[in-house]
Amino acid sequence: MTSANPTNLGNLITLPGGKEQNEKRAVVVYQLISNSRSMQNVWAYSRHKVWAAGNLIRGRLHHYGPARKFRKFEAGVNPLTWQRHDELLEWAEAQSSSAISKETDNICLSSPEPIVRQGRELLQSLLRRFENRCQNFEQLRILMHVPPPTVSSAHSSLGANFIQSFRFLGIAAQELGWYNDTRRTLEEFKPTVLLTVDHAGYLSQIDWEAIRDYRKREILRVGLNAALREYGNTRLAGRLEWAKRHEIDFYYSFKSPQYVKERYSEILERGYSIFHLEFGANPLIYYPVPGIRRELNYVFLGSTNPDKWERYYAYFGPILKSYPGYIDGPWWQSISRFGSTETHRYLCARAKVALNLHIPNQIDWPSELNERTYNLAACGVPQLIDEPKLLSSRFSGDSFFVARTPEDYQALFERILSDPQQGERRALQAQREVFAEHTVFHRAESFVEQLARAELFDGVENSSPETLAAVQ
Repeated sequence: MTSANPTNLGNLITLPGGKEQNEKRAVVVYQLISNSRSMQNVWAYSRHKVWAAGNLIRGRLHHYGPARKFRKFEAGVNPLTWQRHDELLEWAEAQSSSAISKETDNICLSSPEPIVRQGRELLQSLLRRFENRCQNFEQLRILMHVPPPTVSSAHSSLGANFIQSFRFLGIAAQELGWYNDTRRTLEEFKPTVLLTVDHAGYLSQIDWEAIRDYRKREILRVGLNAALREYGNTRLAGRLEWAKRHEIDFYYSFKSPQYVKERYSEILERGYSIFHLEFGANPLIYYPVPGIRRELNYVFLGSTNPDKWERYYAYFGPILKSYPGYIDGPWWQSISRFGSTETHRYLCARAKVALNLHIPNQIDWPSELNERTYNLAACGVPQLIDEPKLLSSRFSGDSFFVARTPEDYQALFERILSDPQQGERRALQAQREVFAEHTVFHRAESFVEQLARAELFDGVENSSPETLAAVQ
């Protein structure tokens, strides 16, 4: 195997631009691993080689171009934030290990904290409503392709949350892991629906010969997560031809219906259906917990996503420099590890403000709210957010503190710190709305309804009247 030329890599890395930087980084990964012209099998290499390539790339990016600016930004974060990180994470992990005894219904419902009482009441009602709600769809067995966080923290989280939600509704669901054997998983789980992503990095991880062999004997509907070229993908026309050759049955999207209708016409014109599976809060993980004092200035639970770097500088910069808080997520160089999702609710309970920002696409188009928006709302922490275009279609105006400019963001942050009662009022409103309409249970049930209406799996006609009513 021939290694890539370091000089050429340096030239690639120094090119500016968030989206372009991501594309060049992908090229660099590939060159480091194989020095071939095709990226088709870049992720087929062992996780150790991919991880080593990533470490080398991050090391080189530290010295070149936009990433050098980002590392200077990270170094400017209030030092207490990094110094306390491990202590706070260990505390949250200890809280999680004793959750069963400390988060009982009686303790939560008798809590003096309105956020905790309301949250538990809403959670109980939600669980009663959705538990095994779709259990009579026995023929629906969903296999969801899920990458590790080191490949995509967003898709890793989404996959885990939706698998949990399908199972809670009574649907058989399982993960097809990044390094799982496709043929063995098919034979053991016997899926009727496979969900993966329309991207070479994902598709190359699946044994499509095994898929073809399985479909000769069993019904298996295959759906791809629809993606535009602007997300760093290849031309859509070529991917649609690939889909035709591999007998893809449908597409699905995390985007809003209005955005899909406007932006995905090329897929729809080919006769494919695009089913909707929007983000939502996972109430099995994200809910308020009792007995924790809000003494952290802020919490930010997110990665160092290059698409947000410019917004990080403008919106986060003054706050993160002046105030210590808690930052956790993949790729921050100032922390040695980041916590699991099970730690998040405790850190939210300890924070006065939860910070949130969106990528440019979410700001410019009514495409989606990030998953964090919903999960923070379920935890009941006052949320300071920018203004993604879909926000007003999903939540009322008094649910969050919404900043249109970086100056608004800093002013609202200081306002929440000085008026915690107003923060609590808005957090209560956001919590009511998210549990009423925007959990992964709502999204998963809607997705099942769409599959059933399209008759993409057998057994609908044999379902109970209650289940049939749910898809009418």
